[in-house]
Amino acid sequence: MLITYYGHSCFHIQIQGKNILFDPFITGNQQASHINISKIEADYILISHAHNDHVGDSLAIAKRTGATIIGIWEVGVWFEKQGISNVVKMNIGGSWQFDFGKVKLVNAVHTSRFTDGTHGGQPCGFYITTEEGNFYFAGDTALHYDMKLLGKHANVRFAFLPIGDVYTMDVDDALIASKYIKCDKIIGMHYDSFDLIKIDHAKAKDKFANQDKKLYLMTIGEKMEMRNEK
Repeated sequence: MLITYYGHSCFHIQIQGKNILFDPFITGNQQASHINISKIEADYILISHAHNDHVGDSLAIAKRTGATIIGIWEVGVWFEKQGISNVVKMNIGGSWQFDFGKVKLVNAVHTSRFTDGTHGGQPCGFYITTEEGNFYFAGDTALHYDMKLLGKHANVRFAFLPIGDVYTMDVDDALIASKYIKCDKIIGMHYDSFDLIKIDHAKAKDKFANQDKKLYLMTIGEKMEMRNEK
């Protein structure tokens, strides 16, 4: 599968010929100002929670592309009220089989509210099962013990984990999380976008390398192929 990073927690992934977009916050991210959102294709947009640095450009992209919004029930209801008809509303622990793979909503420890004051329900992460490899998108979250369930019952080939601290896990907690989910390939997210969440890249990578793990810190606009290695 081909992964493209658009900054903060926004990733575009091509799976089974489908375009999957996660948490598209681009326009409000100064570091991603060179990204043209009108060029981004999406068949599905997965929203982990209602904060603007994750909802961001999702409404505009969904209206342009006709993409299906996937998220927690309250997030889905909000998008329906904005005129989006292609919405799949789910809840924690539930799963749904799509044409690109199976999506399961898993727990995240955070808060969730839209900028208009509407409550966004429970924040979530996503465990995605596909023929091209299984992966975990944690969303904004603290380290929590439920991650051990993925390590015990899932087969996580790679994972997207927040590492910026202040609002989410820091690098040290993300390293613990990688052990909980039994995954050695971690793609960092939710860092460097604001001064408060800037990290030392070299130190972060070294911490993972010292535990025989790989931390990928992609540059905005970078593409990376992730193979389904056995």
